[in-house]
Order: sequence, then structure tokens, then C-alpha cells
Amino acid sequence: MSGHSHWATIKRAKGAADAKKGKIFSKLGKEITIVVKAKGGDPNTNPTLRTLIAKAKAAQMPNDNIERAIKKGTGELESAALVDATYEGIKGGIAIVVNVLTDNKNRAAAEVGNVFKKNGTEFAKQGSAGRLFDRMGQIMIPAADGVDEDKVTEVALDVGAEDVISEEGGFTVKCQPNDFTTVMDGIKAAGITVDEENSSVGLVPNMTAPVSDVAVAKAINKFVDMLEDLEDVQDVFTNMETTDEVDAALEAEG
Repeated sequence: MSGHSHWATIKRAKGAADAKKGKIFSKLGKEITIVVKAKGGDPNTNPTLRTLIAKAKAAQMPNDNIERAIKKGTGELESAALVDATYEGIKGGIAIVVNVLTDNKNRAAAEVGNVFKKNGTEFAKQGSAGRLFDRMGQIMIPAADGVDEDKVTEVALDVGAEDVISEEGGFTVKCQPNDFTTVMDGIKAAGITVDEENSSVGLVPNMTAPVSDVAVAKAINKFVDMLEDLEDVQDVFTNMETTDEVDAALEAEG
């Protein structure tokens, strides 16, 4: 989920993520299988796979799960054919984009549609919400002693990043999707710690929708949580931009 502060979103999601490890492992396994099918099962020659393996390990995904996902991609183990799909909607002026990876597109559409209806909205025309986002890589660098904005910016720009945003909690390095692995590897090579579990290529709002009402923010977060609980859902993105006051209130409520 993307919003005003990626770090604030990560902080709120930490506790929930611990309770959803199985779903996280399933999601990562699907991504690994798809990448292996497309580009091979050797992480030395498939940088996207190498990045996903690092992300899976950061999420404490067991090595056996990682190996099974790779073997499904190479064909050593049977695997259902996976297809991706995107669903869009607008709720209270907030754009929502849902990416799924599924072996049954009809089931996925029905389940996502049911959650939309439960939250008082329906699917929107393709592009109506998607046009409010750009596909970008986001590399998360936690705040740490000896890592200041000048150092992060210098290193990141030198290895191909486009922007560095400093927030409470750390830094967000933005780059083009094709540069994601190169930029991440370059930052790590400079001795800077990266939060690999929460770094990814995804949709970043190019036009945000400000929200200063805690109840509205909670309703959108509940909507997103319901979508993310679905087995076929890989990612959910919104352009909600919450104020610092709203972020603080949400954090206080846990």
C-alpha cells in the first residue's frame, strides 16, 4: 500500500505482517515462480530472482519454500499456470489498484469484487485509477547512525537512482523499475543497510488524495486489509495522503 509516508505505512503493517506470514510466503513464492519461468532459475544470471530471494530471506521465508518456488518455475515440480490481472476502483476520492496473480481469474475477480462491494464501491474502468500512479522502484533505507541524507543521496544518485526522500524512520530511494536491482546492489555495496523485505517495484502515486479525517483513513486501511487477505492478491496500492496527525492517531490505535 502506498500513501503519504511509506515508512508510516510500513510501521503500521509490521504487527499485522507477523500474523500473515503464510500469506506473505505464498505471495513471494508466486513471484519467484513467475520470475524463474521468465528468466531462469539461476540467481547469478537472473538479478530479479536474486533480489526476490533476498527479500524472501528478509521475510524469514524458509529455504525449502524458496527452493520449491524455484523448482516450480523451472518445471522440476508441477505448478498451476498463473496469470496476472489488475482491478481498479475509487472510494471517496481515493484511487485503489489491486494486482492479483492467480490460477483462476474468474475466482479472483469474484473475490476482489465482493470485497469492493462490502466496502461500498465497484470496479472502475481500467485506467481511471491507474493513471494516478507511476511504476517505480522504491528502496527503503532505515535510519541509522552514520547514514545521513547527503551520504544516501550521493550514493543513490551515483548508482542510478532518480530521487531520495527523507522521512521519519529512514529514506526512500526511487528509481526506474529496470534499474531497481542495480541501484539496490550499489547502495548495499556502499555499506548502507537496506530494508529488503519492504523494498520493491510497484505503483507510486503521481497525484495524491489528501486525507485529514482519521475515520476515512481507517476505512481505507480496512478496505486494503480485506483485499490483502485474499489469497490471489499480490499488491494493493492507494493514493491516499494522510497528515502527520492522522498517522500519529493510527499508530496510537495500533
